[in-house]
Amino acid sequence: MGVKTTVEIPDQLLRQTKAAAALRGQSMKEFITAALQERCRLRTTATQESGWRVVFGRGKRAQVARVAKVVDKEFSRVDDESWR
Repeated sequence: MGVKTTVEIPDQLLRQTKAAAALRGQSMKEFITAALQERCRLRTTATQESGWRVVFGRGKRAQVARVAKVVDKEFSRVDDESWR
């Protein structure tokens, strides 16, 4: 069971939200709940990651892992002293 609350949403955004929910066959409650859950999940993931990985935001983990492997390999070749 959830808690009821009041949120002020700009008219244009409300119309877009209603249309998007209808196209998906969802109620406004279902659509907004899913959207908020996704936004919170992305925010949590982004705050757990650091550096360049944050740029990939919605990238699939397997793809990001492959890129990370290449980047880590290349950075391991960099001489730390040459950067100072």
